[in-house]
Amino acid sequence: MSEERLAFVTRQVHAGKELGGHDPRVTPIYLTAGFVFDDFAEGADRFAGGEGYTYTRVGNPTATAVEDRITDLEGGLGTIFVGSGQAATTVALLALAKAGDEIAAAEAIYEGTRGLLVDNFSSFGIGARFVADVNDEAQWEAAITPRTKAVFIESIANPRNEIADIALIARVAHRHGVPLVVDNTFATPYLVRPFEHGADIVIHSTSKFFAGHGAVIGGAIVDGGTFDWAASGRFAHLTTPQRVRGGHGPGERSLLDLHGSNAYLVHARDDITMRLGPTPSPFSAFLVAQGLETLSLRVERQSANALRVAEFLATRPEVESVDYAGLPSNPYFPLAQRYLPLGQGSVFSFTLRGGEAVARTFYDSLELFTRMTHLGDVRSLILHPRTTSHTHRTAEQLEATGVGGGMLRVSIGIEDPADLIRDLERGFRAVAALPGADAEDAGAAPVGAASAASAAAGASAAPADAPTPAADRAFA
Repeated sequence: MSEERLAFVTRQVHAGKELGGHDPRVTPIYLTAGFVFDDFAEGADRFAGGEGYTYTRVGNPTATAVEDRITDLEGGLGTIFVGSGQAATTVALLALAKAGDEIAAAEAIYEGTRGLLVDNFSSFGIGARFVADVNDEAQWEAAITPRTKAVFIESIANPRNEIADIALIARVAHRHGVPLVVDNTFATPYLVRPFEHGADIVIHSTSKFFAGHGAVIGGAIVDGGTFDWAASGRFAHLTTPQRVRGGHGPGERSLLDLHGSNAYLVHARDDITMRLGPTPSPFSAFLVAQGLETLSLRVERQSANALRVAEFLATRPEVESVDYAGLPSNPYFPLAQRYLPLGQGSVFSFTLRGGEAVARTFYDSLELFTRMTHLGDVRSLILHPRTTSHTHRTAEQLEATGVGGGMLRVSIGIEDPADLIRDLERGFRAVAALPGADAEDAGAAPVGAASAASAAAGASAAPADAPTPAADRAFA
């Protein structure tokens, strides 16, 4: 293939190495625990960092094919494919922070990530500071301390569709010598590529849009390859001499000396992923590879459908608010036009007047929307966050983040939007049949108040609150 830069929709099909000795057109599944060494010397060479594979926990050709394609689509230096999106977050951050360090994170993030930071990382001695308004520069300045090792955000936040000003946050992080880590699951590289706006590390739950069909779990960590790991002096594990590595004597050279811009990836793969063992199945890698080939087609359709559905919901008197950045009335609309011109994603929330009782009736009456915890599927899905993903948050936290009893989150699929709207109308008819259905939920957030709700939590960043029981039960 020629060296000219191909379009995204072409690269999602063709990027990466061709595998196999029999010229297969589709990426083969290397369903094997280990790989044969031809002789004594070859085994030694592979363990010393030579070409070839040793064990699937360390690397597998099918996984490599997925890694290469994701690297190309995000525009990064390299990728590590792991067993889940949660594993991707864990590996990405543990490759940066150790006991005594901190992570500065947006308050508006996936509940599983928040639980990881508040409960699990705290037990490792890693602290967390949360920023209420993701795009408030002063709050990020206050959140970053001499102990901070990463700034963490989502390009499109879960569940209220807040859009992060990636370039602004990257500038703040870089002023302090800290990398910006972006969870780009909701947007995918088809809608936005965070590296182009200053991000340093991008992660994905490949279970979602990358795979696309709700059949597989996986995750990815992508390194942009541009962060200066030596400049700030914060990353001694990458810049100071290490024990024996790649045939070099003890204490001779650092990871940065040995691997240059690949130092973070080598550490994340060899010292974190390989030892903790979040190994993806080669079959999972194959399914993600298949899904990537149609990524843009699905995301384009899903985003267009989501806009149609959001516009419909915004016209309904039963709806208190619609948190979709593609609506001109949404406070994030200008940022969405800047960062997401091809579409504003397909996962968003809306709040029904009347609280949880009305949401329950609406939710249970739907026939086409699937009631489940997942997103990015070809099928349209619906979830009640307050009683599922956010069930372990306190009443004060729920109010501050705008997750009320009447809120429902939808992930819009590729169905005909007219059919989806008819199904939603079925829900509204069921609500209309309730006694006192026009009663308003006093706690519901007003239209367009997505950022105001977060700002109400506090004008400056603060240390993480006490651990939330069983927070690891929060799902997508």
